[in-house]
Amino acid sequence: MATNVFFNHAVRSEQNLYEDIIIESLKMFGQDVLYIPREVITKDELLNEDYARFTDTYTVEMYIENTDNWEGEGDLMSKFGLQIRDQATFICSKRRWEKEISLWNVSNIDRPKEGDLLYLPLTSNLFQISFVEHEQPFYALGNLPVYKLNAELFEYSDEEFETGVKEIDNIELAYSNYEIFGTNTGNGVSFITGETVTQGTDITDVYVTGEISKIEHPGGSNTAVLYINDSTGTDGIARSFVVSSTYPIIGSDSGASWTIYSSAADLVFDNKPWLTNDKLNRNDPAAQNATFSTESDAIIDFSENNPFGEP
Repeated sequence: MATNVFFNHAVRSEQNLYEDIIIESLKMFGQDVLYIPREVITKDELLNEDYARFTDTYTVEMYIENTDNWEGEGDLMSKFGLQIRDQATFICSKRRWEKEISLWNVSNIDRPKEGDLLYLPLTSNLFQISFVEHEQPFYALGNLPVYKLNAELFEYSDEEFETGVKEIDNIELAYSNYEIFGTNTGNGVSFITGETVTQGTDITDVYVTGEISKIEHPGGSNTAVLYINDSTGTDGIARSFVVSSTYPIIGSDSGASWTIYSSAADLVFDNKPWLTNDKLNRNDPAAQNATFSTESDAIIDFSENNPFGEP
């Protein structure tokens, strides 16, 4: 037997009223959240990993479904140290999403996607979307008015941030991996923290680019120690800056042009090596990276030939 033809749950006017009430509730009880889409630069098919960057932000109001505290396993002490596994659920109106993000985005982001980020200014937390639920509530009036975004606290893994939001971009400067170089014979202009630098290569029209995360002048104004992260080739291949008198590094904003004369392992100031534990890992002064590197040289003799033949 067919359903009653005189009753219809999918009345457009009622759906619009229901959605208007949801949007009004989100504006009253929600929080402004910055949605940051992920842009994949290169993908490692072997390890199923990608090198990504985040450059755009879109503000849209969302309701945090958590009431008492963050969800998830909370703070765990493991053999790898303290792990914070907070999770949250954000509710976003589909109509507001289309107006604020989808309709104005040249990348044609039609819905929130797994892997994208959410920045909550209220708590200064950065979350990564793990799953997008689009069928709750389940066709209450014959339509689906909201997205429910299940997100977990973001763990930085050398991604590139160029959003223009200082609080977000500082994550890259504070936690990214970096290379250390000694430079001198500059043009008298100093580099600027945060600017992009380039270095030519022996390949035509291919350059190495990176971002300066820190500058130190232990030997005076005519020398500098540069901490450079996000080094990559303009051809899309992973490349590093090299010691070279032929190819100086040039700052995009400052116009500084300096020559790299030493890598971190050979840097010496005041008869002391610059490569120490605290400088090798600025986020953990108690780290023993340099100690492990030195001790491993006494365990494995890389100068010996393979008795079973060279590969």
